[in-house]
Amino acid sequence: MRNVDILIIGGGPAGLAAAVSAYEAGARNILILEREENLGGILKQCIHNGFGLHTFKEELTGPEYAQRYIDKVLEYGIPSQCDTMVINITPDKVVTAVSRGAGLEHFKAKSIILAMGCRERPRGSLATPGWRCSGIYTAGTAQKFTNLKGLMPGRRVLILGSGDIGLIMARRMTFLGAKVLACVELMPFSAGLKRNIVQCLDDYDIPLLLSHTVVDIAGRERLEGVTVAKVDPKTLKPIPGTEEYYECDTLLLSVGLIPENELSTMAGVKISPATNGAEVNENLQTSVDGIFSCGNVLHVHDLVDFVSEESAKAGVNAYKYVQGQLAKDEETLEVVNGFGVSGAVPQHISKKLDEPITIMFRPRGVYKDAKVCIDVGDVQAAEKKSRILTPGEMVTLKFTPEYLRKNANADKITVRVEAQQS
Repeated sequence: MRNVDILIIGGGPAGLAAAVSAYEAGARNILILEREENLGGILKQCIHNGFGLHTFKEELTGPEYAQRYIDKVLEYGIPSQCDTMVINITPDKVVTAVSRGAGLEHFKAKSIILAMGCRERPRGSLATPGWRCSGIYTAGTAQKFTNLKGLMPGRRVLILGSGDIGLIMARRMTFLGAKVLACVELMPFSAGLKRNIVQCLDDYDIPLLLSHTVVDIAGRERLEGVTVAKVDPKTLKPIPGTEEYYECDTLLLSVGLIPENELSTMAGVKISPATNGAEVNENLQTSVDGIFSCGNVLHVHDLVDFVSEESAKAGVNAYKYVQGQLAKDEETLEVVNGFGVSGAVPQHISKKLDEPITIMFRPRGVYKDAKVCIDVGDVQAAEKKSRILTPGEMVTLKFTPEYLRKNANADKITVRVEAQQS
């Protein structure tokens, strides 16, 4: 059994940022385990620009952004083991992994950072009727085909869902000569960033059909077409008589991301039903002592810059834990999702909080001229005005220790929105 101070599971943007920050804080016995053949995670296939504006103050492609952190890992001599699949974690931080090179291995860690990222929701979770023909891919799979493999998924494309990967693939497929017929979104609002709607759809005259969904898939061996119908905005059920057939050979799915939390569950980590990620406190420590979580395995982020910022904090706190400087505080206040708020992170904040932290969440709908409020118990401690809130863009709030002093007897912290739903 190999002993490690800080074991990081995942060599994508979250794991890399955590490793670099832990090293810079003073940690030296660090190991990164990555299941793919190279470090970098999903960024390796994200060849479009738009990364790094917050972190590096310049616009980078995904591979360029990842390479900045990979170079740091190499410069610091932080060990990494790629092509290695972690198959088990115990609550006492024993990790079992398997690889072609080393076979079955066991690691005993003083602290673990979970940075496994997320996966795309597949067709099987949609219950869309029709044949199981070829030509149906998740948007990320199509992105891998085009950007890493040099393969063209199809020529006439329809996209179901308006997540950012789907929007970006609408533009990418257009660049490659395909005809993108439409982007179809079940909800009455897009799930992607506004800038991606403008730059990837509007700039190329690709229709965005809100309150629509795919109700049938035609084709036995290869996709021949799909039927799209309007849905009732309240019930989300298709409206009879609104069906329209689109002849196409490719259907790309961009219908949500799922945090890769199977390993977290094995370790006994409590999972939040709102985020499908771990419940954490202000230090990003999970319900299991010494296990931290960060990045998209914790909650799905908009920007990789925010992943790096969050993960850097996890790396520093994991090292503090190893040094005995970070005891888990049992006196915490639960963070409650109020009106208009979904998946606030962290879920627990110490009553002894001594420095400002960031709370992040997604709005439940579209809200104009809104106020985001923080209540400590029944006392409003802070508010932040916003012209518009949408589910496609995360909201960040600064929470300071002084807010706790406004109601010493509080038993919870509520984050809520004051606005009329659009």
